[in-house]
Amino acid sequence: MKVFSGWHRFIFGLPLLFILIHMYYVMEFYKNSKMEVPHSQLNKKFEHLVLGPAAGQGLSNRLQCQGTKALNRSGASNSRSGLDESVTFVTVFTIYKSSLDNVDDKSSKTVVGNASYNKVDRSMAVLNVFINFIQVAMPRSKVVILTDPASDLSVHRNRVSLYPIQGEYSRDKLMLQRIRSYIIFLETKLQNLPQNPRNITHYIFTDSDIAVVDDLGQIFRDRPNFDLALTFRNNKAQPLNSGFIAVKGTPDSILRAKLFLQEVLKIYSSKYINASRMLGDQLALAWVVKSKPHFDARRFAKPLAFAEDIGDTSVLFLPCALYNWTPPEGAGQFHGMPLDVKVVHFKGSRKRLMLESWNFYSSPSEIEDMLCLILGSGRTKYDF
Repeated sequence: MKVFSGWHRFIFGLPLLFILIHMYYVMEFYKNSKMEVPHSQLNKKFEHLVLGPAAGQGLSNRLQCQGTKALNRSGASNSRSGLDESVTFVTVFTIYKSSLDNVDDKSSKTVVGNASYNKVDRSMAVLNVFINFIQVAMPRSKVVILTDPASDLSVHRNRVSLYPIQGEYSRDKLMLQRIRSYIIFLETKLQNLPQNPRNITHYIFTDSDIAVVDDLGQIFRDRPNFDLALTFRNNKAQPLNSGFIAVKGTPDSILRAKLFLQEVLKIYSSKYINASRMLGDQLALAWVVKSKPHFDARRFAKPLAFAEDIGDTSVLFLPCALYNWTPPEGAGQFHGMPLDVKVVHFKGSRKRLMLESWNFYSSPSEIEDMLCLILGSGRTKYDF
């Protein structure tokens, strides 16, 4: 009976023994794994593009890529006729004092490819890549940077100039200040413009996180009878994006564009001031446009350009799908890329992708089409 009791205890003790042995090996494996992989690398983010299948394969109206080679892209426009020398890009850009204070903060460092950026460095890198893309796509155009006079901003580039405008450039008021700066810039140009100028300069106001990948002079060649152009998308609450605004360079058009933006500023300040950090300008744009009698907002549902008189201003509406296209935050979230994208907008965290795209585009490696590189990006979040 005693022998049976001992054997009984041994049998019932086996599962516990097995569990203890298993736990020992698990702990040893975990300890060895931590020794092999430093803790700093356990949750390390990607510092390079991860390429996967390009979305939109097999769709006739979408860009088809074989690796990074575009198979059906029409290519850059060939009918420039020298017009891009009469197009000036205008953007608002400043360096914040808080960014300068943290310039040596290691926690704010960001690695993109082989380069490490602090907050100021990466902001300047985005600005320079913005200029780079313009100078490749439209080499005779100019760039004007509207900035805070107190900003310690220095840009030494050909055909690039700074235009200081006094105002409120804090993060909470920057979008509001941007509209004010556009209005002041247009007022100044109007004052200095002869009534019948022989040479007309057109203006395209953009965010600094865009890449121009085709000639935009065709907007003014193909559509000569508009004053101001906006980009739209199929979004009920925010159909208009303020990151791209084109203004025809005649005295009448500059005046009408200025008056239009003044109305937007008025609505912005009265109705959407609580959204002054972001989105307020887009909400105000939509209100000004959609509040006009007989305007059919259903036209925003189809990506086809159209023109409409908004008050006394002739407004050309251009689809974001071509003139303000935003890459997905992960491959396959969009149904591919439209064939004739002319402007890529790297909103928010996509700015890392903007820098990486330029690095690939300008490198000696065999990257045949930067747009295929973007389309095949497998990054789920760009973390910039």
